[in-house]
Amino acid sequence: MKLFAFFFMLLLFSGAFSQSTSKKILLFDQAEIQRNDIPYDAKEVFEFNFINKTGQAVTITNVQTSCGCTTAEKPENPIKKNKRGKISVSYDTKRVGEFVKTITVTSDKAPPVVLTIRGNVLPQKQ
Repeated sequence: MKLFAFFFMLLLFSGAFSQSTSKKILLFDQAEIQRNDIPYDAKEVFEFNFINKTGQAVTITNVQTSCGCTTAEKPENPIKKNKRGKISVSYDTKRVGEFVKTITVTSDKAPPVVLTIRGNVLPQKQ
């Protein structure tokens, strides 16, 4: 009986712990954006919108792209709790063909988040 009580308490504690930590995040509307048939040399921007669910103001400290052909812009000011922000990502559309690139978003109060852009750049029209 004591063993049953021990496991029951352990289960309750672990459930409460996972609930409290699961809310301490930046919640993105989507973690991946796909665009097909992007015109050559187009000014294509992928916007990742998020809401701050950490319970306190969060500063996005870094956005790291997987290669130099991708750039990302982060909010300069802290995002207050329950407020929205966005990460804007651009890909060099002078590179023809399919691509998959990742962007790692780090902040001072939430776990890192990996975002993905996918697409296909069409050849230049002659």
